[in-house]
Amino acid sequence: MNNIEIIGYFSAFLTTFAFVPQAYHSWKTRDLSGVSLPMYSLFTAGVLGWIIYGFKIGSWPVLLANIVTLLLACMVLALKLRHRN
Repeated sequence: MNNIEIIGYFSAFLTTFAFVPQAYHSWKTRDLSGVSLPMYSLFTAGVLGWIIYGFKIGSWPVLLANIVTLLLACMVLALKLRHRN
């Protein structure tokens, strides 16, 4: 693993981990009043685009980070749709 890949994995970890507190809070409280449905819909679609891009260029940091982020974003989006407020 070279220095560029280390930077990629480290950055991927940080940006993915940034979603954990929101997902945890949403799951625990079911309070999604501060979550914008249009924003999370667009964001989730964008993350799917990053997964396709990461696959096409063969980048594991891009793929792994965005797969985890997509799972977290889909969870928050599903909760928002189920508990609209």
